[in-house]
Amino acid sequence: MALAGILLVPGLATLWTAWEKLMAPMPPAPLPLSLTGLGALAINLSRAFMLARSRAHSGRLTRAAFLSARNDTVANLAIIATGFVTAYTCSACPELFVGLGIAAMNFDTAREVWRAARTEHRAAADQP
Repeated sequence: MALAGILLVPGLATLWTAWEKLMAPMPPAPLPLSLTGLGALAINLSRAFMLARSRAHSGRLTRAAFLSARNDTVANLAIIATGFVTAYTCSACPELFVGLGIAAMNFDTAREVWRAARTEHRAAADQP
């Protein structure tokens, strides 16, 4: 269950950053944003593929690691796209919307891990 709390940290950090962007909207530099997202995508995609094989068989920790890698991969794709949209629009809005989407995804994953941990905890408590 503590892992669910740990998974909330990136979501909370993303919300804080989104709040700061809302208070001082400045578009990010599109090229470094997309290149950073591309480098992170290569790492997170390989991690997601490695964990995908065992996500259903190894319990909540492996499942949580897979969900984290999956979220990071989706976030990286969104960040790359944000770089292109920002270059086209010269607006801070795409980054703000993607940030809020990433935060929502992290909160949903934390909720899913929390539920799985509670279910396993109850099952373990019911066994003599």
